[in-house]
Amino acid sequence: MSPEAASPREAILQFLASLRSPARILVAISGGSDSSGLLLLLDEAVKAAPHLEISLCAATVDHALRAGSADEAREVAALCASLGIPHIISTWQGEKPKTGIMAAAREARYSLLAEAAEAFGANLIVTGHTLDDQRETLRMRGMRTEQLSSGIADAVLFDRRLWILRPLLFVARADIRAFLRARGVRWIDDPSNEDTKYERVRMRRQLSAGPAAETDIRAVWEERLALSSRAAEWLDCHFQLHGGVLGQVMPDGLRQDHAVLDYTLGRLTAVFGGQPFAPGRVQMDRVLAFAAGSKPGRMTTGRVVFDLRCDGLYLARENRGIMPLVLRPGEAGVWDGRFRVENRLRTTMRVEAQATRSGLIPVPVTGIQPPRVGAANDSSMRNKSSAPKDLDALESCDGHRNEGGRDRGLPKSAWKRVIESAPALSSDGAYLSPESASMVELTPYFAPFDRFLTRFDFIFADRLSAVFAMAPYAGLPLRSIDGKTI
Repeated sequence: MSPEAASPREAILQFLASLRSPARILVAISGGSDSSGLLLLLDEAVKAAPHLEISLCAATVDHALRAGSADEAREVAALCASLGIPHIISTWQGEKPKTGIMAAAREARYSLLAEAAEAFGANLIVTGHTLDDQRETLRMRGMRTEQLSSGIADAVLFDRRLWILRPLLFVARADIRAFLRARGVRWIDDPSNEDTKYERVRMRRQLSAGPAAETDIRAVWEERLALSSRAAEWLDCHFQLHGGVLGQVMPDGLRQDHAVLDYTLGRLTAVFGGQPFAPGRVQMDRVLAFAAGSKPGRMTTGRVVFDLRCDGLYLARENRGIMPLVLRPGEAGVWDGRFRVENRLRTTMRVEAQATRSGLIPVPVTGIQPPRVGAANDSSMRNKSSAPKDLDALESCDGHRNEGGRDRGLPKSAWKRVIESAPALSSDGAYLSPESASMVELTPYFAPFDRFLTRFDFIFADRLSAVFAMAPYAGLPLRSIDGKTI
């Protein structure tokens, strides 16, 4: 996984040497040149070094979006069989969306790959992204923003549990195809790779007409990692979580380095607002200008209310636009981008905002399974058994409660806001009893991190996970990166 990799073979050898072993690798293979080259390169290297205790399996996702895709998947299966590599074909079932098809296909692809990895007992997935893909991505993002992009990450954690690694990210596609030709292996050309309705295809053609200035992507990655580390330290020093749902940035935290504030407030906005991305540049400039002000007030951005007071900046989900979630028995889902809910009841249940259930009296829920929605760095909330119990206590808060021998001075309006936007669990029009609620697993969900988490944001996200009293993210299955021990 080194930018200095001189050849496809060298890149693979460096990658295997960096892995913790024993390891079982699931190769995502479509049949195209990049993924086919990845499979063959890994197969040759693994067979030549049995002492590494590394084994391979493979999966092909048939998106079923065009005629012939099933036949192509069977061709890939035949290639894997010839190499003695276990292989599975996973088909994207169901009706396909009319818009946003590429994003939906990506979601389906990684979900199916994760299922295949679980079935094979694989502990990581590798994909065939190349230097060509990286250049296209950098050019596309560069056209959308003046900010320097880190491009495609070499390592991404999927669904908090499974790492996706990209060993060929600094290898040219032409070199991979030369490797395949030398071994007499053909590959499949996906016709969508020539369809100019897709932005990436248009960008590929622009790059082929004339190469753009190269970005020192390794230096950008180092900067991102350093920023994530500084942001994690900022969380320790300047951020508090109350009741699992109300964030507070201490006054001194608002006077820290501009880059750190931009990073932390942007990602906290995404977390508290239940959004997969931080607000855009214009919105963040407004937030930072507001936070730097000396006059108390409120503003809303990214579904988050920012409440600036003399004791700091409070962040809470605004109590509008919160859609209900209905879960049948055994189903799980994400509510409002902020909570993952699993229904272990025998009846259908509904999750909605407290504000929409004003006609019912909330029942404290004490049986929610850990990791709880709690406040790890809020001393008054430590050792509590569940978040909803904490939330119930918040309802009696008058803004000047004295807990633990100190006046917390938390604003009443902020408490009211978080209670109204907190989850209420019901079935057949009534709140769940404590016994029924104990059958529901409710945990915080970090929309910008929990589905796809790049290693550049890992340090910050993992520290934030501790703040919410959640289990840590799965660690990288690597013992070194770019030759440096981790």
